Amino acid sequence: MLTVFLSAVSGVAIILVMVIIGFILNERGWFNEQSPRIISRIVTEISLPCYMITTITKDFSANELQTLLPDLRYPVLSMIILFGLSFAVARAIGIKRSHLGLFSSMFFNSNTVFIGLPINLALFGSASIPYVLVYYMANTTFFWTLGVWLIQKDGMKEARIDVKTALKKVFSPPLLGFIIGVLLVIFHIHLPKFLLSDFSYLGGLTIPLSMIFIGIAISNAGLSRIRLSRDALGILVGRFLFAPALMALLVLPSGMSPLMKQVFILQAAMPVMTNAPVVSKLYHADANYAAIMVTETTVLSVVVIPILMVIIKAFI
Repeated sequence: MLTVFLSAVSGVAIILVMVIIGFILNERGWFNEQSPRIISRIVTEISLPCYMITTITKDFSANELQTLLPDLRYPVLSMIILFGLSFAVARAIGIKRSHLGLFSSMFFNSNTVFIGLPINLALFGSASIPYVLVYYMANTTFFWTLGVWLIQKDGMKEARIDVKTALKKVFSPPLLGFIIGVLLVIFHIHLPKFLLSDFSYLGGLTIPLSMIFIGIAISNAGLSRIRLSRDALGILVGRFLFAPALMALLVLPSGMSPLMKQVFILQAAMPVMTNAPVVSKLYHADANYAAIMVTETTVLSVVVIPILMVIIKAFI
């Protein structure tokens, strides 16, 4: 158990050092207001799709990839249950009405890319990538449909699901990179070596830029604003207790591989999505509340993840 715990701490420490670098550089004025948006676009639209293509074509066979999609039902079912549970928790702890939609959205959605991907890579290696992407597909779909609708209701009182925008967000560059990688493997298409090298170099930017982005986000949100309020406690319980426990109950009896079970449980326990404050600001919901919850859950994940890894290893 001690070895597992130290391994998890080491994996988190690798990530944490890069987050701290981003935090310090932002505190020293290296970045402006546009920097987080630029870094986010580089990661999601360039480096991560390249990373997906190189990893999938290098490490996976057609048979392995064809067995993945049916297991999408586990994160989907988990998020549906968490969605219902979020309202029960909100009522139990007395979440104010103006925060109800945002509370629910943050309760059942997790940061599967900017935190989830680097942590899974640090702990499990590239073999975890397809499983991370399967969870990402469900999480992204729910956030940009149901999650955004809930946030709209907080800010604008009237809400609708924009199908065109939702589809655009779901079929994002990272997912398209994953799909291209899968098609290349299934049809046994081999890209030129120089192109794979370019993709590999660009893909190598994914983890460090993601962590610097998180460091900037924490700096902008302000550590001094962290408070264990009633609203915050509900989100912390949802993200770090209910979500991984529910996922464990769903996947442990299943026949999926142990690695996939571990990745799904870990992904379920990731912090609040970094998109939540951006969407909240767009629809006039409480963006400060969302930013504080991104900061609190991201900082506390440094403590939670090693503990969770010990528990996961003990049962899987």
